[in-house]
Amino acid sequence: MNQATNTPKKRIFSGVQPTGNLTIGNYLGAIKNWTALQEDYDCLYCVVNQHAITVRQDPANLRKSTYETLALYLAAGLDPEKNTLFIQSHVSAHAELAWVLNCYTMFGELSRMTQFKDKSAKNADNINAGLFTYPVLMAADILLYQADLVPVGIDQKQHVELTRDIAVRFNSIYSDTFTIPEPYMPKTGTKIMSLQEPTKKMSKSDANENATVRILDDKDTIIRKFNLAFTDSDTVVRYGEDKPGVSNLMSIYSCFTGKSFEEITKDFEGKGYGDFKLAVGEACADALAPVQSRFKELMKDKAYLEAVAKNGAETASYLARKTLSKVYRKVGFVQF
Repeated sequence: MNQATNTPKKRIFSGVQPTGNLTIGNYLGAIKNWTALQEDYDCLYCVVNQHAITVRQDPANLRKSTYETLALYLAAGLDPEKNTLFIQSHVSAHAELAWVLNCYTMFGELSRMTQFKDKSAKNADNINAGLFTYPVLMAADILLYQADLVPVGIDQKQHVELTRDIAVRFNSIYSDTFTIPEPYMPKTGTKIMSLQEPTKKMSKSDANENATVRILDDKDTIIRKFNLAFTDSDTVVRYGEDKPGVSNLMSIYSCFTGKSFEEITKDFEGKGYGDFKLAVGEACADALAPVQSRFKELMKDKAYLEAVAKNGAETASYLARKTLSKVYRKVGFVQF
């Protein structure tokens, strides 16, 4: 409860897929922002491993990266006493509600999802039904917990809009069942772009390693990648649509330092891109150093990670079952 107003805290739900080594896009666009929310909101953060298998995964690697993602949540500052941290597959209600919601989602709605088109192009030999319907599982993730807000990047906003449409449709048929969630997007860092192709999003799966800075990259690697970042033939550090590479670096620098674009432009007036790239790399490496140190400690204590996941799953399961039971009753499923 919020003691000042004596009203319940608004609830937040979000999650990250445990595939590949997470990037600074995942960190700046999601995890880092979550830590600022844990005091004022009732937060649930999930490692969405069920979403991960729409693309073929090596089972051993998926198990390892699931624990690594949970460890990164903790290392970034998410307190398990203040947030519910859990692994998606530990709460069976996600898959159960997803099936029901599949029956209230239109084929045309799913066929318009931008990410389905993108992922189909990248995985032409494995365009499976899960790849097509995973936005419904995402809707189930959110609606199970009656989430008020969903922190997302710009590229995921379409999925939250679909979630809202599904919830409104179900509520209109069966009376109020689901909270209608709102997307929550911070002003900066919602979409970190590739260092080599700044017109596309930074991706964990990019074949060009120099395009992506990973949370666990060492300092020398981080600085080298920023030094190689694509910019332009100009030498002026300023933000603008005509300067996507420089604008992306400014966005990253702003996220790590808290400086405005105006301040950054002033700081680097008369200086070349070399000085600016070095400053961005150092700011990034310095900010990630404590996260990396804490991550290494956590990965040595698997028992602690398992305890966090177990406790989180118990809390999440209790909340999820309340919603699922209500849904089952309303659609006419027999319950004992």
